[in-house]
Amino acid sequence: MPGRVTAVVTGIVGAVFNVIRPLLLAAEGSAGKNFASFDVPLWAWAALIGVITTMLVVDLLLVHKTAHVITIKEASIESAIWISIGLAFGLVMLFWHGGQAAGEYYAGFLIEKSLSIDNVFVWAVIFSFFAVPRQFQFRVLFWGIFGALVLRAIFIFAGVTLIERFEWVLYIFGAFLLYTAVKIAKHDESHAVDYNNNIAMKAVRKLFPTTDRYDGQKLFTTENGKRLATPLFAVLVLIEATDVVFAVDSVPAILAVSREPFIVFASNAFAILGLRSLYFLLGGMQGKFRYLNIGLGVILAFVGIKMLLIGKPFEVHLPTPVSLSVIFITLAVAIFASLQADKRDRARGIIPPGDLPVSDARDADQPGGVDPDRTTSGREQ
Repeated sequence: MPGRVTAVVTGIVGAVFNVIRPLLLAAEGSAGKNFASFDVPLWAWAALIGVITTMLVVDLLLVHKTAHVITIKEASIESAIWISIGLAFGLVMLFWHGGQAAGEYYAGFLIEKSLSIDNVFVWAVIFSFFAVPRQFQFRVLFWGIFGALVLRAIFIFAGVTLIERFEWVLYIFGAFLLYTAVKIAKHDESHAVDYNNNIAMKAVRKLFPTTDRYDGQKLFTTENGKRLATPLFAVLVLIEATDVVFAVDSVPAILAVSREPFIVFASNAFAILGLRSLYFLLGGMQGKFRYLNIGLGVILAFVGIKMLLIGKPFEVHLPTPVSLSVIFITLAVAIFASLQADKRDRARGIIPPGDLPVSDARDADQPGGVDPDRTTSGREQ
């Protein structure tokens, strides 16, 4: 069974690589004079994709071979490992192509990691809405991350190629990032979302016969001799659909700090790989980070303005260290301010709506559903 799964995953990656290979060749060397630009041999691309695939397979078949509830301690250790791997790859870029390439990689990694926190909270809401058992959530996120990597690859290579051929696309991307910045900064976390009315959910139920019964970690099951999609399949499709929305935001943002496809894809991939562990660590803690959306809005506005300044008539290129500093400081201030406000509210006995226990989190000491320090007697446990 493990060998068959490995062969399937490797085959899919190989097929995707063959599809995007023409885009790789078209985008190669398209980085502007103010960005890192270098020739990447196909073996380097194959090695990068091979390493990512191997880590995914090992994570699925060895580390998480059996379905179980991931504890906060386990999620903390795994998050530290994934972040360390991502940071270590920056050193590879440093020794391979110098400080400019490494700086662009770290800037892209930090942008994607910060924007992905919002993605994690959306996952928490989706899992809560469909009452997905915690021991099955990891398997859904595994295939969700795999699909996200493929989607990001397509978006990245298409985006780089568009910018190279049509410089005016810079202004569209920049304006879109400014619009998204305002939208994220003003986002109301307390607004309830009915995912049953989501377009992706309606499409799934129209195209696939479905059942409301979970059958372990299976995406499909058989009832009365009929093959049906389980709720896990519907949740997976919904997660993939939301990732398309997040990719539309994050890919243009990273293209504002780097144009080298290898750097952009690698920074995206290594930031995304650790999202599953980050979800089990932070899921249900939206209320602790009340100012995060404002911080993310500021970051997107900064990279949007940066992208607009790159083109004519301005032709102003902000150095990579400046971009890194602005992104890091903004994120740190947003998190620090959020935690301080959260601390003041706790002292006053105030519980922000975003941290009230979710309906499927019966046990407050379990991760991925509710912050154990955020319980209230005013709502049924």
